[in-house]
Amino acid sequence: MSLLPTNLAFLRIAKRAERQDDDVLHRTFVDFGAVFAAVTSVDHQLIFGRRGTGKTHLLTVLRQNRLNAGEVAIQIDMRTIGSAGGIYSDPGVPLAQRATRLLVDVLAAIHSELLDQAINADGVVDLGKAGAALDELFAAHTSVRVAGSTTIEESTSDEHNALGELGVSGGWAEKGPTFNASLKASEAGKQVNAAKRVTTGTESYRVNFGSVGVSMKKIVDTLPNARLWLLIDEWSEVPLELQPLLADLIRRAILPVKGATVKIAAIEQRSRLLIVDPAVGHIGIQAGADVTPAINLDDHMVFDNDEATAVEFFKSLVLKHVQAALSTEKMAAPADISALLSEGFTQANAFTEVVRACEGVPRDAIHILSHAAQRAKAESISVSHVRNAAQQWYQGSKDTAVSANEKAKELLQWIVDRVIKERRTKAFLLESGTKDELIDFLYDERVLHVLKKGISAKDAPGKRFNVYGIDYGCYVDLINTARAPQGVLDLGEASEDFTFDVPRTDFRSIRRCVLDLSDFYGHAP
Repeated sequence: MSLLPTNLAFLRIAKRAERQDDDVLHRTFVDFGAVFAAVTSVDHQLIFGRRGTGKTHLLTVLRQNRLNAGEVAIQIDMRTIGSAGGIYSDPGVPLAQRATRLLVDVLAAIHSELLDQAINADGVVDLGKAGAALDELFAAHTSVRVAGSTTIEESTSDEHNALGELGVSGGWAEKGPTFNASLKASEAGKQVNAAKRVTTGTESYRVNFGSVGVSMKKIVDTLPNARLWLLIDEWSEVPLELQPLLADLIRRAILPVKGATVKIAAIEQRSRLLIVDPAVGHIGIQAGADVTPAINLDDHMVFDNDEATAVEFFKSLVLKHVQAALSTEKMAAPADISALLSEGFTQANAFTEVVRACEGVPRDAIHILSHAAQRAKAESISVSHVRNAAQQWYQGSKDTAVSANEKAKELLQWIVDRVIKERRTKAFLLESGTKDELIDFLYDERVLHVLKKGISAKDAPGKRFNVYGIDYGCYVDLINTARAPQGVLDLGEASEDFTFDVPRTDFRSIRRCVLDLSDFYGHAP
């Protein structure tokens, strides 16, 4: 049975941006809000977003945009830095040594990328001037010292040999008696003096921030428009304890360079960019002071925030991906979104269900469409296909990851019981500023989603709450049953729009909406 062309396209879409060619990424990019306009500013920025929200895609398109403008832009993937195989996260290696190796490896990667850019852009970049500055950068981070004790071993050896011999002889000859005497003496002496320097300790690197900064400035001055874009991706792959030290190198050596622009893409819950050090004030990068406030991709594309905007974004995204995939197969592709919905889905609601099911995460939408296409085969995708695909995707990826953390699994089940099964809602309020590792873990694994921040409740003066939504996969099997969630928040007779204050007189609504984690920790086994 042959596949429907649109289903074939859904199966062919690459699930990760780094697996696509730059040209495909450029053709399939869809801006949301004014995000791309914001990242093209020359300000240093942090770009937060969970896995699958499009951070790599965004940085890649930004790099292409800057290259097309005749400027130099390099993109560093922190997953590929270094060759020491886990040395950064090895607790058996001292922190200072791991940090220094990381800094050296990052600088080496920057040097290598800059050299490639200079060679590839020869004629635009003055390789004669840039080459000398690149050599200075290389020299600035390759000085080696030995950390540990150094001892001097000295040894002296002497050899002395002496030989003495005395001989006397006599006899008669024709002329009379004869007498001979001989004395022989010899002496050999040998003296060896040896000095040996013995070095003990572990070889490590020393990075001179000042030298690095000076060489970076010289490099930038030689580039077109005296502008360098440094785009750092997968920041959160760096061990947490090393991140502030790497951030400090960037703050001291690169951020002050006029003409250098740094963009860092990271997962907020897996990032530690700053630590307070009483001796120096702080180590790392301070948002708002050293860089502009972060762009958070998680704040966009969420279905419950703005259904119409979310649906339009995903329509454009899916259409462009389908057109790119079918053009590779040399097959006719839908010309517009109406054709895509007509050919690929039984009804418009089926596509809307995909947007609802992915919870604002583009990678999840692509996976759900892929699973649905496998089920539909030669048929158009229906709502039933989407729901089954969403459940399959949830069980095969998110549930597996959460189950590896037993305590997080218990908390998620507790939340589902309290919120969905008892209150028949799919969202809850949690006080802003609540620090809970399990909540952060569930959010990072995309089974909890922040729908809105800073909600105020008039019956809780001075307090602010964040609205968390529970992932579609957690309750898809309850849809069309008596326990199906009826809305985002159950606020009684009040509007279900969670963007307004909880009514002052509706105490019962507050109790139903606000989740108290102490109940879980107090009664958890």
